[in-house]
Amino acid sequence: MFDDCIIMAGGSGTRLWPASNSKRPKQFLTVCRGVSNTGDSLGGNTFFHAALERALALIDRAGDGRVIIIAGERHIPFIIEACGLLSGPLRDRLVLIPEPEAKNTAAAIALGITYVQRVSKGKRTILVLTSDHSIQPLEVFKANAITAEAFVRQEKLVVFGIPPRAPATGYGYIETAKGLSLPENSGARVFQVASFREKPDRSVAERFVAAGNFYWNSGMFAFSSDFMLLEFKRHAPEVIAPFIQLPVPEERAYKNTQGIRILTTWSGLPAVYEQVQTTSFDYAIVEKCTQTVMVAADFTWLDVGSWDEYERLVGDAGSEVYQSGGKPCFVDADIPVALCGVEDLIVVVRSGKDGTAPSVLIAKRGETQRVKEIVEKIRAAGRTELL
Repeated sequence: MFDDCIIMAGGSGTRLWPASNSKRPKQFLTVCRGVSNTGDSLGGNTFFHAALERALALIDRAGDGRVIIIAGERHIPFIIEACGLLSGPLRDRLVLIPEPEAKNTAAAIALGITYVQRVSKGKRTILVLTSDHSIQPLEVFKANAITAEAFVRQEKLVVFGIPPRAPATGYGYIETAKGLSLPENSGARVFQVASFREKPDRSVAERFVAAGNFYWNSGMFAFSSDFMLLEFKRHAPEVIAPFIQLPVPEERAYKNTQGIRILTTWSGLPAVYEQVQTTSFDYAIVEKCTQTVMVAADFTWLDVGSWDEYERLVGDAGSEVYQSGGKPCFVDADIPVALCGVEDLIVVVRSGKDGTAPSVLIAKRGETQRVKEIVEKIRAAGRTELL
């Protein structure tokens, strides 16, 4: 089990626009009917709930294991709502740290590591999780993560690689080298990492998949706090330097909301975020680290990066739909929708009753990857209130 888990819960999630936007991003969308595999009824059904379940299943509950949630200020109400469904003892394990502004994943992870270093004694093992992916089943993920933890104790950076199901161009790839010996009773596959590759074009992706030793990069990591602090100092001193100046948070810096500790006024944090560079953890650290191993995922991982994938995952959004003629379409709407003589459509409607700008998406099935182009057109038109 890990000493601490960092959940990255920021981001805008525009690939599932208009339901997902900067105010309520993808990780807080309804996606699954969740009953906890840990014996704790989380009571929720969002990507974030599922990530929270994974974290609680993998921290050391017999000790002082914590779940550290890094998110934006505007996401706090959604996180409080989700975490408020937990039992008191589980809520006591949580710390929410709002970022003053979004500066990508390197800053978010540096923030989490700095917090761990300030409030803990000795070296800590840390698991970093995303909050916007579908991972099933939990027990298989847990087994893979426990294998990763064994290599963390050998001072390695561990990444989780997804066996590619197709020559996808939307993911970074991990090139693996030799297989490594495993802890006793571990059925996992672990490899030395040869290189990381940026998102390829179609022909390169086909070559990667045909080679058989390339995996999708899941964006989840494991390491020890001391090891990663040294890696930041070695490879990205410009990122970690501002964080090193932060003091131990005072007790009065925390706000307790529904039993959840929120570090609202960490002295010096806004100034840190004014200084720190905006860059990804992959670029700043992962691609440069020479002590990296990969655990090949035995679990099912879905990025759910389009409305087509979302439909395959949820099946029916449960919207109020009236249809005459045509064939069934996928509708995710917060107001009633009527369809006449149409088929193969994905219709997403947000009326604005939740305080966001009203917006509608109508797309042909199989074409929803184009949503990212629509988002860019909206941004170029200066209509950022829609995002």
